[in-house]
Amino acid sequence: MTASSTRRTTAARSRLAAVGAIAVAGALLLTGCGDQTENGGSDSTDTATKSAAPLADKLPQQIRDKGVIKVGSDIAYAPVEFKDSSGKTVGIDPDLAAAMGKQLGVTFEFENGTFDTLLTGLRSKRYDIAMSAMTDTKDRQEGIDSDTGKKVGEGVDFVDYFTAGVSIYTKKGDDQGIKTWSDLCGKKIVLQRGTVSEDLAKAEAKKCPKNKKLTIEAFDNDQQAQTRLRAGGADAGSSDFPVAAYAVKTSGGGNDFQLVGEQVEAAPYGIAVAKGNAQLRDALQAALDAVIANGEYDKIIEKWGVEDGAVEKATINGGK
Repeated sequence: MTASSTRRTTAARSRLAAVGAIAVAGALLLTGCGDQTENGGSDSTDTATKSAAPLADKLPQQIRDKGVIKVGSDIAYAPVEFKDSSGKTVGIDPDLAAAMGKQLGVTFEFENGTFDTLLTGLRSKRYDIAMSAMTDTKDRQEGIDSDTGKKVGEGVDFVDYFTAGVSIYTKKGDDQGIKTWSDLCGKKIVLQRGTVSEDLAKAEAKKCPKNKKLTIEAFDNDQQAQTRLRAGGADAGSSDFPVAAYAVKTSGGGNDFQLVGEQVEAAPYGIAVAKGNAQLRDALQAALDAVIANGEYDKIIEKWGVEDGAVEKATINGGK
């Protein structure tokens, strides 16, 4: 659910090898050395805990005691997060969360919610974090409603972990002459409510001539939008590139949809954390950096075929 202040195409980029493994290894060695007690022994339990979860002491004590981080997520956005045929929550985000959980000694529990309510749930403390292909933007950092420009909350901090752009897709073999966003004038587009695809469509609609109105139909989740397009109820759909590409590859055995044009608005996905919770934010950043350094990040990104969006390090509030 991607955004940026400047539209641009996303070029495939090569990644430098992740660095810092030596530093992480050093940290592990240090955590393995427990304080000596007066009788010459050591706290073996504490040492074992730190060895199994080397970054556990970075978490707020309340979360360490619970052993759980509650995650607000729209679990209908394959391949980022979705339910598999057995009902299990799978995808890029759950895999990364599991890897980070090993570093922190906690379990990330994903709770389903509609995308446009996740930050509200974070503010009300229903969730500890929101992790749902959420684009890190200045508006979200500052609690600004992108439609009205008015402040609606205190905003959030982001731990950025991936980069993605926005794509348009159509029924396969029927692109309606659509190659760019300007080609949508006079057409109908379906998308998910509260996403940057919706922001882009609204911005484009304002540019269309009166006799070529762009009609926008927004849904609670992306799967509903895909169903509408598949049934012939629209001319095009839009979502983040990884999601659109996955739908093109998998829906109808690859026979339902096709991508048109190039992705735009390359921007970072971020894990949202409430303002004032810097300790949790920084613990997540440290865990993600450790996962990048030990190679687990690369394996997860490659597993889901989204290498072009990989990052070299975790960044705080990198969105523009």
